[in-house]
Amino acid sequence: MEQLKQKILNEGKVLSDSVLKVDAFLNHQVDPVLMQQIGEVFSGLFSDAGITKILTLESSGIAPSVMTGLQLGVPVIFARKRKSLTLTDHLYTTEVYSYTKKQTNEISISQDFISNNDIVLVIDDFLANGQAALGLMDLVEQASATLAGIGIVIEKAFQDGGDQLRERGVRVESLASIASLVGGKVTFKENPTL
Repeated sequence: MEQLKQKILNEGKVLSDSVLKVDAFLNHQVDPVLMQQIGEVFSGLFSDAGITKILTLESSGIAPSVMTGLQLGVPVIFARKRKSLTLTDHLYTTEVYSYTKKQTNEISISQDFISNNDIVLVIDDFLANGQAALGLMDLVEQASATLAGIGIVIEKAFQDGGDQLRERGVRVESLASIASLVGGKVTFKENPTL
């Protein structure tokens, strides 16, 4: 997706050979026009999959998920990382390790919002080692729902998360795939589908 790649090049900051900071438009401040375009692209990619729900992880996955949900006309569920006073019973729960934050989070969703009748699209902001995606897939599996695929805004293709998911037969659609961040320079992997 060319608009996303330009945003990454113009506003992203390479912090190391493995860390890209995109808080100017995705992770802290949100560019709603870009999010709308992202929603349109994900909607187009998964329009034939019969999606009934979108599942993401708070908080950076919410904006692209909501815009995709708006396009597809389906609800968006976000897994919470923290315990809530109102989210206490009937939960699907799993653990997700964050390599960026070097900590494990317990994530949860209410059983009230996802069932075995649902066809779920998982959306997340980044795919690196695949831990968040695997955690969200686990929640879908616990609900006995069907996983239609995973939509990723930015994939770090130089890490193994995407390969692991694809080797399992999971449909993964990444809007920007980064081959390298070496030397402070973003190098994109060519993606023939977008």
